[in-house]
Amino acid sequence: MTGADLTVPERFRGPARSGNGGWTAGSLAERVLASADRPGKHVTVEVTLRQPPPLDTPLTVEHLDDGDGSLTVLAFEGARIAEARRVDSPLTPVDKVDPSTAQAAMRSYAGLRSHPFPGCFACGPDRADGDGLRIFPGPTGPGTVASCWLPHHSLVGSGDVVDTGDRGAQRVGQATTWAALDCVGGWSADLVGRPMVLGRMTARVDALPVVGEPHVVVGRRLRADGRKTFTASTLYDADGRVVGTAEHVWIAVDPATFS
Repeated sequence: MTGADLTVPERFRGPARSGNGGWTAGSLAERVLASADRPGKHVTVEVTLRQPPPLDTPLTVEHLDDGDGSLTVLAFEGARIAEARRVDSPLTPVDKVDPSTAQAAMRSYAGLRSHPFPGCFACGPDRADGDGLRIFPGPTGPGTVASCWLPHHSLVGSGDVVDTGDRGAQRVGQATTWAALDCVGGWSADLVGRPMVLGRMTARVDALPVVGEPHVVVGRRLRADGRKTFTASTLYDADGRVVGTAEHVWIAVDPATFS
């Protein structure tokens, strides 16, 4: 079954010419949740990125039955860009840190000195406040990083904000929530010395982030295997409750091929 097209606007880029992996994956996950028999919170979705998502280009979304259950495919001119499915994989939250620790860690964010993709929507230092998320994960211990994040009111005009009717609160949508959970995982490894792009992301969003309220996002390096690095991340709200948690597979690349 073919659904409506999905387009990754240039604002939501990761590398200069392709979509941020987390934002793209979250956009596709939103389609999975909408088509599920039991849509709602606490559903885990796995998204595999096959090719860099092109920007400002209508991409086809199809819901297929591949024999193992429903598969949602994002494609361009017949080539698969990404695949998504619901999974039962357990996701363990990364231990939270307090906001003052996260704020202090941001001052040591390695991406402020050198960054393979400085225009990245989620973690790029070249993005202005209100344009990008400006999540700057700095070290809090061996293989762990943290950053504060305040969902900016400019997101209201991005088409990725949900009005839940909860005392007038506006909440960031799935795509931006996944973006917030994305790059923090990569920075728990050495993204400067070993540039990587997202290959797979598995995430569960328990509650959408409230616009204008402070959050803390944490990342942890799990292991490496050849070109692949495995990480995890968790987003917490101001009361220390889990907003979402994720695991990632990163693929080492030459950043020049994405410029």
